Amino acid sequence: MPKRPNFILFITDQHRADFLGCYGHPVLKTPNIDRLAGSGIRFDKFYVASPVCMPNRASLMTCRMPSSHGVRANGIPLERRNVTFVEVLKAAGYETALIGKSHLQNFSGRPSMIEPPVTRPDHFRADWPLDQSVRTEYRDPFFRVEEPDFWDGPQPKVPTPFYGFDHVELVTGHGDAAGGDYVQWVADRDADAASKIGIKNQLPHDYSCPQAVRTAVAPEHYSTTFIAERATKWIEDRADSDKPFFLMVSWPDPHHPFNPPGKYWDMYKPQEMALPAAFAANDWTPPFHVAAAIREREEGRANLAGMGTVACSAREALEARALTCGLIAMIDDAVGTVVSSLDRTGRADDTVKIFTSDHGDHLGDHGLLFKGAEQYEQITRVPFIWSDPEGKTGERSDAIGQTLDIGTTILERAMIEAPVGMQGIRLPVAGGEGRSAALIQYDHQKTDPAFGPQPRVHTLHDGRWRLSIYQGTDFGELYDLETDPEELHNLFDVPAAVSEKVRLMEMLARAEIAAVDRAPVPTGQA
Repeated sequence: MPKRPNFILFITDQHRADFLGCYGHPVLKTPNIDRLAGSGIRFDKFYVASPVCMPNRASLMTCRMPSSHGVRANGIPLERRNVTFVEVLKAAGYETALIGKSHLQNFSGRPSMIEPPVTRPDHFRADWPLDQSVRTEYRDPFFRVEEPDFWDGPQPKVPTPFYGFDHVELVTGHGDAAGGDYVQWVADRDADAASKIGIKNQLPHDYSCPQAVRTAVAPEHYSTTFIAERATKWIEDRADSDKPFFLMVSWPDPHHPFNPPGKYWDMYKPQEMALPAAFAANDWTPPFHVAAAIREREEGRANLAGMGTVACSAREALEARALTCGLIAMIDDAVGTVVSSLDRTGRADDTVKIFTSDHGDHLGDHGLLFKGAEQYEQITRVPFIWSDPEGKTGERSDAIGQTLDIGTTILERAMIEAPVGMQGIRLPVAGGEGRSAALIQYDHQKTDPAFGPQPRVHTLHDGRWRLSIYQGTDFGELYDLETDPEELHNLFDVPAAVSEKVRLMEMLARAEIAAVDRAPVPTGQA
């Protein structure tokens, strides 16, 4: 049997596609990631399965849509009934490791935002496990591994295998207050580290952008460095191994708070950044969901310290972009560190290197920051680079791919059959073809200022057009990305676009049918 390759999957957090040098950013320099693109293939139409962390990371691991694996929204841990592609690699003889962010489980420690249903007078309500229509295993301590309480205990260690990973070193949370295994690592290097994290301890600066935090933590003690150092050691420890490996190197940046440490804070200036088109467009009227975010900010009701979408000013947008570039530049340096370890250990020629992200950030486009129920390209389209020593080099692909296709493509490249029911396809880098369209499913427990409690929206991209349907409202979106790449002119109710709307509605219906589970398979004939 031919030798199976190693794989390194680099994944960032909240990193939109156009914020890389190889994707055409006019200012940001990312030479190490650009070299991966130069030695491989860069996908221009690569989309998430869901534009928030937990659902999309679960889709990455299971190669299935959120409606199938059950992690519809942030706050729902991935149950072990789901088979992950990493488990299949492990079964085929691969050594497996995760270093960095997982977020397959909750790591905030905060309760759900959804109020329990009210029991009517004289009615009986069953207790767990009959209180919901689906039995869950969430009372098992396994599902508390990423929560703060787990890491407050004596000598915490992630139980393995963890969704298929035999070696795990976790980073939970975001910014300089990250948790998990990182906490002990930084404490061993800086006894005063705890006094340097967070807003109260930040260094002076004149930025006004929400969650711009000039951390006092040194770059050599920041979580990005921890992840690169530990990934490098894991690779070097396997220099003489004859077993193939799969390593996921997962950074929690450039997610907000915007806090690039040390030299990375000043590396890029707001005045160098391009002004988002919405601030310069004279003929753009914010649609009602954007207008709701603007109104919420103007009335002082916006949660500027939270995770969801907030409206912003032009200055805030430029500041967020500059600081994000600093965070990405640090990640690029870390990618270079990890890739160099492959050269030193002689593993470069048999290792496939992959780069992607779990979703994007508005970063001022449409006057917004962060992410929410909006389905603009800035949060649904992410980078995807596949650098294979035996593959094509320096090419771009306009084939449509999605996060759930990564695992099935890795399995195909490793000559391993994907389990029945995995919905990912094989991408062109492994002998497959692109999708006819990308289906994106969004669901959230957080009340949206426009769509109300538990917003839900499904989107279809066919390579040129984007259609989005929102639950509970007649509002929808239809954009021609060829003539309107900034998505400023909604054609959903324009009579001239009816034929495209009907065509995409049918495609959306067919995509939803295709996303219905094929597993488990029948056990026999009825």
